[in-house]
Amino acid sequence: KDGEIFEKRIQGRSVHSSHVFLFAQELMKEHCFTIPDLAAVLVSSGPGSYTGLRIAVSAIKGMLFETHVKVVAINTLAGFAGALLDVDDEHQIHAVIDARRTHLYHQVFWCENGVLFTKTSPKVQEIRAVEMQLRFHDSIIGTGLHRLSPESLQNMRVYGSDSISAKNLLRIYNNHPEAPFFTEVSIEALDPMYINNNQLNNS
Repeated sequence: KDGEIFEKRIQGRSVHSSHVFLFAQELMKEHCFTIPDLAAVLVSSGPGSYTGLRIAVSAIKGMLFETHVKVVAINTLAGFAGALLDVDDEHQIHAVIDARRTHLYHQVFWCENGVLFTKTSPKVQEIRAVEMQLRFHDSIIGTGLHRLSPESLQNMRVYGSDSISAKNLLRIYNNHPEAPFFTEVSIEALDPMYINNNQLNNS
């Protein structure tokens, strides 16, 4: 039915490559559709782990090969922040991903009337630099929370991996498809968003 969302998810290290095609096949069988039937595919394109991003992009390219399905790439950090569209408009949303060593991928957003907006661009930053930006009663979400000190998270609204879902991509796209963190691309031009430590001097 229109408006219904069905999702299959799994969490864990190095499990997505072995499940992405299986889950896609199960969804197609359960809901009687094929890949060419799709109106569009939203893909979380980074920043994040090099291997994880390559798996995601390669899977999408394989499934959509020789189809005319629209592809929309979304910044992964915006996809995280989309879980918090109902938070108080006056507070910032920080999205974080573990970037290994002493760094995090970090971006700041805010919501207004159920629409997500960007306050900063996605960056790789020293953990301490991220901690210095966290404010009283801000919200924070992501897979890099464990890298932050407990003291820096005091008096913040903290949302872990359980709040992260592909459903959030649909929600923020339906609310604001013209947002700058969405990019419609051809399947041939789809590439991950890589951010590395060489960009620290520009953060």
